[in-house]
Amino acid sequence: MQHTWRWFGPKDPIRLDEIRQTGASGIVTALHQVPNDQVWSLEAIRERKAMIEGAGLSWSVVESVPVHEAIKQGLPERDELIASYCQTLRNLAACGIETVCYNFMPVLDWTRTDLSYRLADGARALRFDQTAFAAFDLYLLERPGAEAEYSDAERRQARDYLEGLDQAGRDTLVDTLIAGLPGAEEGYTLAQFREVLTGYADIDAERLREHLKVFLEAVIPVAEEVGIRMAIHPDDPPRPMLGLPRVVSSTADAEWILAAVPSPANGLTLCTGSYGVRDDNDLAEMARRFGPQVHFVHLRSTRRETPDPRSFHEAPHLDGDVDMVAVIQALVAEERRREREGGARLPLRPDHGHHILDDLQRDTAPGYPLYGRLRGLAELRGVELAVRRLMG
Repeated sequence: MQHTWRWFGPKDPIRLDEIRQTGASGIVTALHQVPNDQVWSLEAIRERKAMIEGAGLSWSVVESVPVHEAIKQGLPERDELIASYCQTLRNLAACGIETVCYNFMPVLDWTRTDLSYRLADGARALRFDQTAFAAFDLYLLERPGAEAEYSDAERRQARDYLEGLDQAGRDTLVDTLIAGLPGAEEGYTLAQFREVLTGYADIDAERLREHLKVFLEAVIPVAEEVGIRMAIHPDDPPRPMLGLPRVVSSTADAEWILAAVPSPANGLTLCTGSYGVRDDNDLAEMARRFGPQVHFVHLRSTRRETPDPRSFHEAPHLDGDVDMVAVIQALVAEERRREREGGARLPLRPDHGHHILDDLQRDTAPGYPLYGRLRGLAELRGVELAVRRLMG
């Protein structure tokens, strides 16, 4: 498998020459400066690619080419925006880039309530706390209809939680949830967020799935024509939130996506952390079952908490609720099948590392430290090597 590293471009405080020393050979990045409704130009793609290759690395995966909200909502401008998306794919293919990760989450990308959760060993991790989220939803956002989605006990807990926060704590919670996390293309104020949510007032899971199929029916034939592998990323967390539907959360969702437009170009990003938040997703079985359609892998592990398993935090890569050894064993088997049949290598990256050691003083993006991801990559590479030796 090709070991890769997410890099947020020239403004990323982690330099390409540092990444080369981690053991990664590929870069996962995007042109975050390009608005979501614009085509990525050949010149901009070539410039970024030259920068990466000049450091002795390769641009292995695009993460992400964002899907515009108007496409997800099925608005009149959808067709024009999809046409622009397809042109971006053609331009990427013309520059030799073959794998694109994307998501179809309405409004929000990955969501957390705490970006610096202190662990017992002093490291810092990302965390999602269901009570904190409910406090935001009920009493800061004041979303219409939210109260009906929570029990009396949950509302009391959320109120108690909020009363324990000063104004700075409340502001931090709001910013953490909607101001824009690493890799997200949008950020909102509370007023803007309330307005954006109204765009989904009449869109349930069935309609969102219909809009996803329209997107796939237009994009996948172009991707197949030009040699691009599309890899949809799961919802994070993998469940409906804030009255918004989500349709890439489970094994059944993955099956539906692959069957909606059957094509070698229509595939998955197997994110073990996102899918792994749900206890009904068997990650090793998903790796075996969907192996040929897995075009990209995010390896991380989460730990569901008690008493409410909807709360979780990022665990060490080889700990938590994901059987990482079994997952890597399944992925190595898939990689060997590809080697026999002349298929493409499978790119993977360590995701959402803990902030440890000098990361605690470095100004890096939450979830994307240097040493924490370096530790994760080293552990994952070690497991992969051991699995390969044991498999003979």
